[in-house]
Amino acid sequence: MVAQEGSLAAYVWRFEPAPDTLAAPQTVSTSAASLALSKDLKKRGWKFVGPTTVYAFMQAMGLVNDHVAQCVSRAEVAAARARFTRP
Repeated sequence: MVAQEGSLAAYVWRFEPAPDTLAAPQTVSTSAASLALSKDLKKRGWKFVGPTTVYAFMQAMGLVNDHVAQCVSRAEVAAARARFTRP
């Protein structure tokens, strides 16, 4: 995986969902992207990486920002994301 992609970060960011594909804020615990990443990780021998766990990871890493519009964290995450350079 790292040899193919250059880094674990580059591999994970391949699964970044398009913003317009996300469900309404805070209404889901999985997504098509988390299902795809989970499936690929399992295929590579990873364990305990179901789509819900992977979705939470994607939230924590900034691939998904599903805070409601009024949440102060939404703006903070969006600002951090704007400063971030994708691997």
